[in-house]
Amino acid sequence: MQKKIFPILLVILFINVSSYTQSQTIELGIDILEKSNFAQISGKRVALLTNFSGRDSKQQLTAEMLINTRQAQLTLILTPEHGFYGNFSAGSSVDNSKFMGVPILSLYGNSKKIPYAYTELFDIILVDIQDIGVRSYTFISTLYYVMQSAAEYNKPVIILDRPNPLGGMGVDGNVLDTNFQSYIGLIPVPYVHGMTIGEVASMINGENWLSENKNNLKCDLTVIKMDGWQRWMQWEDTGLNWFPTSPNVPTPDAIRGIAMLGWIGELSLCSVGIGTNLPFQFFGSPYFSQAFIEYARNLELNAAQLFPLQFQPSYGKFANQGCNGFLIIFKKDNSYTPYSNGIELLLSLRKFHPDLFDATKIEYSKIQMFQKATGTDIIFNLLFKKGTDEQIRKASIEGIVDFIKIREKYLLY
Repeated sequence: MQKKIFPILLVILFINVSSYTQSQTIELGIDILEKSNFAQISGKRVALLTNFSGRDSKQQLTAEMLINTRQAQLTLILTPEHGFYGNFSAGSSVDNSKFMGVPILSLYGNSKKIPYAYTELFDIILVDIQDIGVRSYTFISTLYYVMQSAAEYNKPVIILDRPNPLGGMGVDGNVLDTNFQSYIGLIPVPYVHGMTIGEVASMINGENWLSENKNNLKCDLTVIKMDGWQRWMQWEDTGLNWFPTSPNVPTPDAIRGIAMLGWIGELSLCSVGIGTNLPFQFFGSPYFSQAFIEYARNLELNAAQLFPLQFQPSYGKFANQGCNGFLIIFKKDNSYTPYSNGIELLLSLRKFHPDLFDATKIEYSKIQMFQKATGTDIIFNLLFKKGTDEQIRKASIEGIVDFIKIREKYLLY
């Protein structure tokens, strides 16, 4: 058996949840707003940041509910990467469109912020969108720019809070170095932050991150909390159905996989299951040795297990090629440390395939994407310049202790 992962500074919170064996009933932010007969937006013209995942606990689409109510008027829909239906592939520009006659302004096309011309259309911004709790997923960047636009235009923002699918207990991965800010990592949080979208929005506002070069730019922000959600709950505990937020996030296990493999995939050293029926649950290459397979299968990863197999992506890395590797099965457990698991997998790969870790063979654009995804250049440099395993493990949790202290101020549950 290989070493079980407990990094020197690993910070993850545990509670005893053995008594909770069944899905709980929770009310989302949109449910609370609906129960109040939309009191907080009564008489207002509303711009709604949402997509196909924005629904109440009865699975009703929030956009449709606002179109049908007489209490407020939905005048504009704002959409993130992947578009309203979540059907555009990662990185694809999305055009403006309409939904049931309401104009859709894509914030992943020509505009990242709300253009001034659109401010005449609405009085207030409502946010109901399902984030996945992983820093590199761009919905938080979209939220950031919406909040910044609202602050500049003096428009209030109401967040309809939703669960973090990974739960609210685990925090894992180094805090982003602001020198490596990008759209796949805009705010200085760990790769897995363990916060709801309402809590993240409160942190963005409270820590003055909207300001950039402006003086004390803050958003008029309200968070409508959920009722019944607790930090120990992962998605399956909520009793809610999962609606895919993008093409490669069809299930909660895909989220667990993104948190473990998504950033690794930026190097393009191996397949992470894109182009298969289980994205982010496969890890492999036509060139993996049997020695590596045998070694890695015995890694004692936290709440994840590797099962050797062969697979063949239909597109993406190694499309139409047979790959030797693993199916990753996840255990729904608050001990899950996906980023640290990914580090251990890379260290094992480097041990048996050092030839892959030659920086001269990696395209510069891929190096840049890896550094943006990890939020630092330190991990890349250590991996590719013979840094020790312990140096890499330490770098992979840099800043997490201080973040936990700051985070405490913004936890709503």
